[in-house]
Amino acid sequence: MARPQPGDYGNFYENYVQKVQGNSLREAIERHAEELNSFYSSLPEAKADYRYETGKWSLKDLLQHVIDTERIMSYRILRLARKDNTPLPGFDENTYALQADASSRSFESLKQEFLALRKSTDLLLHSFTEAQLNNAGTANAHRTTALAIGFIIFGHMLHHKEVIETRYL
Repeated sequence: MARPQPGDYGNFYENYVQKVQGNSLREAIERHAEELNSFYSSLPEAKADYRYETGKWSLKDLLQHVIDTERIMSYRILRLARKDNTPLPGFDENTYALQADASSRSFESLKQEFLALRKSTDLLLHSFTEAQLNNAGTANAHRTTALAIGFIIFGHMLHHKEVIETRYL
């Protein structure tokens, strides 16, 4: 199966999709899964509460955001792959971050949750057939394919990896 094409996702996600290397979702998983697992699980404890600017998320908040977003996107891809045509709403990442209260958690617990979720997501992605990945529906008021969401999952993590490397480390 090829990469998603413009029109398979909302324009907002273009940057995420373009960050992903590979000509298929399987190639994207092979290329990025271990790299991202290693990167996020090795974030330094000394930076856990660091904010690069007043009012910005701490590194704990950012990791919680990555976790929450992957969970939401995994739910979306499952719904689309199973031909559930109910429109899927967007979500307010800032409200999620505020309500998550990542500051009260240990950084290690966030990393362990991230790794468990990543394993689960990769198993889910591997379970889909080409036909299931071609299924489309509405997510966040845009026509979206299951395949596109798979790429968005990895692109979102790659985006935040770049943010962490340039602003937090």
